[in-house]
Formats: sequence, structure tokens, C-alpha cells
Amino acid sequence: MSLKSVWRDWRVKVHDILEVGDGNPIGRVVNVFLIVLIVANGLAFAAETVPSLYDRYGPEFEAFNTFSVVVFTVEYLLRLWSSVEIPLLRRLPHWRARLNFAARPMMIIDLLAILPWYIYLIVPFDLRALRVLRLFRLFRLLKLLRYSPALLTLKRVIAHEYRALLGAILLMMMLMLFSAAVIYFLERGAQPDKFGSIPAAAWWALSTLTTVGYGDIVPVTPLGKVFGSIVMLLGLGMFALPIAILSAGFSQESARHEFVVTWSMVARVPLFSTLDAAEVAEVTKLLYTRLFQAGATIVPAGDAGGAMYFIGSGEATVCVVPGQPIKLHEGDFFGEMALLEHRSHRHAVVADTVCRVYGLDSEGLARLGRRHPEIVRHIKEVAKQRALENQKLRRAPRSPRAKSPAAKKETQAQ
Repeated sequence: MSLKSVWRDWRVKVHDILEVGDGNPIGRVVNVFLIVLIVANGLAFAAETVPSLYDRYGPEFEAFNTFSVVVFTVEYLLRLWSSVEIPLLRRLPHWRARLNFAARPMMIIDLLAILPWYIYLIVPFDLRALRVLRLFRLFRLLKLLRYSPALLTLKRVIAHEYRALLGAILLMMMLMLFSAAVIYFLERGAQPDKFGSIPAAAWWALSTLTTVGYGDIVPVTPLGKVFGSIVMLLGLGMFALPIAILSAGFSQESARHEFVVTWSMVARVPLFSTLDAAEVAEVTKLLYTRLFQAGATIVPAGDAGGAMYFIGSGEATVCVVPGQPIKLHEGDFFGEMALLEHRSHRHAVVADTVCRVYGLDSEGLARLGRRHPEIVRHIKEVAKQRALENQKLRRAPRSPRAKSPAAKKETQAQ
């Protein structure tokens, strides 16, 4: 094997460890280590501001900071080096691919987390400038965005809903300015020191609209109090707009993610292998999903047969005849006989591993039959074939048990 191919293999391994993460055993260990190190940096940054702790453990804090910078620098360089293995960047020249990758927001955050340390090392500043540079260490906490699905979801929600959020913020600023202008004309005569200008009154408007109400500035005139009450009521509804926008965005993002996951798993079911992407998307809308832990009963015996089920991932067991379990794997389906015959399930299905199961109820089956009758015909054929096989299994004679020596002697005597 040539040196170039060995170099490429190592680069692919580094890319899998750092970018794939949870999909790689070593990557999981590296991710946990980096997450712990990032959180520890945040705690150390806060502890350094306690004079007694810094006077006692100052050298230790500096050593930990140096160690963290070295680790984050190695991580940054390895990510940059292995970025040419990203599928979307493979067709570009290596220098261009790495430049595009370095311009990504997460890579800029990684650079800002370590760059001030090197700047101070090369160009010494006075103590006050050093304290300002220490604030950039808080960028290390933003590195958690790469490892937290919830934070990544929040980032996508803000990116998708930024127009609505900007509109809500603009509306709030207009309302704050309007409130400050009105209270200025109502209260400037009674309290010129507090409401002597619109910018001074804006502090009262902001604290009132946000329902914080510090109490340091309050209207004293009757009209000012009436208007203050109206501003409080407006604040309750106005500042709830961004929360409503973000909550709706989270709901849509969760539904979008669940749909993509369901679509990819449904596309792997052999029953739907002949459908194109649009048709798989239609089928996905008819299914509902449930997750079962190992040992949980997916379908209990005697339960109403109102749906059939597909195994998206994992394995399960059904026992038609005692002592003869049947294994169900990814892509298998069951419960179709009970659904078609409108009866209860005769056999329990138990999850052997963590199973993601997709259900199709009678209404969904009817809609599927109208769009794709060939799939429903195949389900019915499989149901008939399984019914015949189950009858054969039940009628099959069981192997006789070995007789005891006393029974053998009794038989011989007879």
C-alpha cells in the first residue's frame, strides 16, 4: 500500500471520528471528552473571577487553560485537515474545500475560542486588554452546539423563522418607542428628573412592557397610571410573540425530523420497495410510530386488531406454537390477519431489542388500497399464506417424549 493511500485512510478515520461522532465507537469517546472539557472550561472561567480561588489556584487555572487550548487547536486542525472527505467538498481542490469548511459558522466559533490565547502569546497586551480577551473564552461554550441536538434544532428554528422574529422585534421596538413618547408627555411635568426625555422614559417603557417592573421609575399622575396599566396589558401579549414563533418552529422542526426519519425507514421496507420517493412520502403520512424497549410487548394476545405493524428497526419474536418462536426482523410486518379479519390478535409479539414500529390502521389501509391496490393485494396474499402455515404448525404432531424405564417395562409386559 502506497504512502498516499495510507495517508488517505488515516484522514478518513479522523473524519469519521470527529464528524460522524456517535456512529463511531472512538468518536463517542472523543465527543464525551470534548463535551466535558468544554463544560469544565466554562466552570473554570467562572471560578477564576473569585479572587480567593484565583490567588490560591492561579497556576492551576493557567495550566488547565493552556491544556484546553492545545486540545482545541488539535481538534480544529484535524477537522480542517479531514474536511476534504466531506461528500459535498470532495469534488473541490483540497485548499478550496478546506477554505470553504473554515468559513462555516461552527469552525469560526472554534477559531475564536483559541485565537485570543495565541494573539496574547505573540503580541503581549497590558492587564486590562488581557481581561477583555478572557471574555472570548466564553466562545468555547458555543462549541457545545456541535454536540447538542437540542441546540442544533434551536439554530435551525432561528434560521427558518428569522423573518418572523425580526418582524416581532421591530413591532416591539415600535411599541416601546410609542409608550416612551406618550409617558414622556404625561409625566415630564411631575417627574422631570425621571421622564425628562424620551430616551429616559424608554427605560420605564422597556421594564413595563417586559412585565419586569423594577419600581425605580413609576408614573404618579392619574393619566400616567392609566396609560401604564394599558402598557402592562400590551406587554403581556406583545412579548409573547417571539415565544409563540419559536415554539411553533420547534414543533415544525420536530415534525420535519420525524418525517425524514420515518421516510428513510419506510423506504427500506421490502413491501414498499417498488414505490418512488413521492409515493413513499404518501405512505409515510399514513403511518404512526412507536418505540419499544427490549422485552416490551408490542402487541399483546387478545388485543383488538385495529392495525397492522411494520418493524422499522430492531428484532421481535412471535410464538404461534409453544416452543417454536418466529423471529421478525427489520422490514417484516405482522398483525395483518387480525386487521383484515376484524378480530383480535391471537399471538403476542415481544421486542427482542429496541424496536421502532410503524402502525397502519384500518383507515390508512383503505387509503393505501385506493392509491396502491397492488400493495394491499400483496398484504392479503401474505395473510392467506401465513394462515395456512399457522394451521400446519398447529396440526403438526409433536415429537413424543421419551418414556421412562418403568413405562417401557409396563409396555413390554402388556
